[in-house]
Amino acid sequence: MASVLLMLSSIATYHWVFLEGVRQGWPGFAPVARLVHQDQINTQDAYMRANLDAMARKLGEMQARMMQIDSLGERVAGLAGLSATEFKAPPGSGGTLVASRDLSMDELSSALDRIDQTTGSRVDWLTVVESRLFDQKIQRTMVPTEQPVSGVSIGSRFGFRIDPFTGRSALHTGLDFPADTGTPILAAAGGVVVVQDYHPAYGNMVEIDHGNDLITRYAHSSKVFVKKGDIVKRGQKIAEVGTTGRSTGPHLHFEVLVSGVPQDPQRFLAAGENVAALQKGPGPASRKP
Repeated sequence: MASVLLMLSSIATYHWVFLEGVRQGWPGFAPVARLVHQDQINTQDAYMRANLDAMARKLGEMQARMMQIDSLGERVAGLAGLSATEFKAPPGSGGTLVASRDLSMDELSSALDRIDQTTGSRVDWLTVVESRLFDQKIQRTMVPTEQPVSGVSIGSRFGFRIDPFTGRSALHTGLDFPADTGTPILAAAGGVVVVQDYHPAYGNMVEIDHGNDLITRYAHSSKVFVKKGDIVKRGQKIAEVGTTGRSTGPHLHFEVLVSGVPQDPQRFLAAGENVAALQKGPGPASRKP
């Protein structure tokens, strides 16, 4: 115990003498204090430099990732029908490394500020691209490309034909889908029901407005499951096949009208089949090894 107490008192005396010598400016104490202080400064500088170097490397990785985002943004903007020049990546740079130096704190801070501004503008631009792509998706779902009766062949096509009641040539303004009574009738696209009524010629009839002056008409139904004002989705069951109105047997009479003028529905349905085929891709037999 005496030895321990003697050691502790010696250490305390040494520290008091050293601090007092530095404070009073005794000869020989000031250089030692400066060496200790300089060593602490060097240690702190080395620690700060190591951290700055790590941050600089991370900054380089962020800049490389931003260039990848810029390149991807250009391609996506093109798909959305927007001008890719507004999302132009910065010009390339490079060359032989002749000499390098460490970044200062101010230079690193400025570079981080530039990346922050760039990321903010890219977020705004990609939000515009997302909005445009969403609009295009909505427009595609509003085009009548889905067959209104699944798994049946088309009977009478659009165009002039011999009228089954008069025996004379007359314009057939839609497509006929012969099917058993009660077969589901599906909405060819999403939209709003604007007509649900009984018509002397069309029988139980439904009309769906898809926007842009585009309307589809479903006639001769036996049962109807929607009413005026309902919002329907593509492929939703809206009625069942019947033979009401001016009809010789159970079938769906399907029309597409643009600005009130009948169009050939087959053109729209064929477009939907082509899109579905492209999405599935080529079959195994058609793929090259």
